[in-house]
Amino acid sequence: MSAAVHTATARSGAAARPVTAEQAGRRVEEILDHLAASGDEQACAAAEELVRVLMDFYGAGLARTVDLLRRSTHPGPGADPLGGLLGDQLVASLLALHDLHPEDLMTRIDRAMDTLAGLGVEKAGFDEATGVLRLKATGSGGCGCPSTQEAARQAAVDALACFAPEVSGVELQGAGGAREAALLQIGTRPPTARTSSVTAR
Repeated sequence: MSAAVHTATARSGAAARPVTAEQAGRRVEEILDHLAASGDEQACAAAEELVRVLMDFYGAGLARTVDLLRRSTHPGPGADPLGGLLGDQLVASLLALHDLHPEDLMTRIDRAMDTLAGLGVEKAGFDEATGVLRLKATGSGGCGCPSTQEAARQAAVDALACFAPEVSGVELQGAGGAREAALLQIGTRPPTARTSSVTAR
């Protein structure tokens, strides 16, 4: 997800204007009609594809939210009613994208790490200044060969993109002590009162 998308989303959220589905649909049609009138078929096709992708993304997120809420109709005493939502990668990514996830950055990083159980990596530290998360191989995730470590690192990148998009990169220290960096190809949210933003490199 690009920084531009995060910024645009934050701006639309900051405006806090009530928008109905009809109003939003009408505005999208106006924009697409304007592009069609320009005669730029390539731009028009790209815009229509963008609308389809976003509709699919948000539709999947809403469907997943409804499904999770149905499952947790009767949470146990003291249970967090949002627990199932906050731990789901798709729903968590939407909440984080719109700065609606109630947990702080380190808690969300820990959630991402929880999804890596059995892959032989653990958190070694987080540099708030650069946004880089340091991981180290534990030797319990298979043969420890480069392909296995790369798979674990990519899994970490994918999980962090969902739960903690503020993380700009992952640095993995192998069993032999060598470090390899993997930069996340995601944008970061604009600065908020709760967390600081780090520009993805």
